[in-house]
Amino acid sequence: MTDDKQKRAKAYWKENIKYLAILLSIWFVVSYGCGILFREELNQFRLGGFKLGFWFAQQGSIYVFVILIFVYVRLMNKLDKKYGFDE
Repeated sequence: MTDDKQKRAKAYWKENIKYLAILLSIWFVVSYGCGILFREELNQFRLGGFKLGFWFAQQGSIYVFVILIFVYVRLMNKLDKKYGFDE
């Protein structure tokens, strides 16, 4: 592996880990924060007849996780093209 390829691979993984950390942090805040920590505050609002804190604990975190999967795929496709790893 050439020196240039190693530098690109290292930068690629560094950026990949940054994306993972951000996306998993978002998921943690939504699932743990909205479903547990901020439940009482969110329960003042309703979504589809259910208290919002309950909704996040039961459904919202799953929906956010699925959305984050699609965001991750899109980000990784861009990252692959940026560093020339798309094949």
